[in-house]
Amino acid sequence: MPKIDHIGIAVKSIKEALKLYSGLLGITPAGEETIEARGLRVCFINVGDTRIELLQPTREDSEVSKFLETKGEGMHHIAYAVENIQEYIDKAKTIGLKPLSETPKPGAHNTLVVFMHPKTTNGVLTEICQHQH
Repeated sequence: MPKIDHIGIAVKSIKEALKLYSGLLGITPAGEETIEARGLRVCFINVGDTRIELLQPTREDSEVSKFLETKGEGMHHIAYAVENIQEYIDKAKTIGLKPLSETPKPGAHNTLVVFMHPKTTNGVLTEICQHQH
């Protein structure tokens, strides 16, 4: 059974965004990392059983840069953790959803990820992720 893994929020600056999470709410970030291949700096924040992923672009052609230009800061995606990501990619295509890639890509915190086109998922960019053990 899939579970919500995290909620991605696009931000211009992780440092500024942390004013809410660390400054106001007193939540210590679980760590930051840069994903060079995707042009992203990410910071995870544990809030109970849910995680928030702050996404800051590190270059103008990153996958989040265009989102920030057109929509501004805010919710970017919802991610669901699964055990076998390829099974979900195949199933998505069978039922008419559109994966944005045919194979999973490396994600933050040692995961494999694939996104489903929001036009096929009720307007919400949906990430399927598999934690590698």
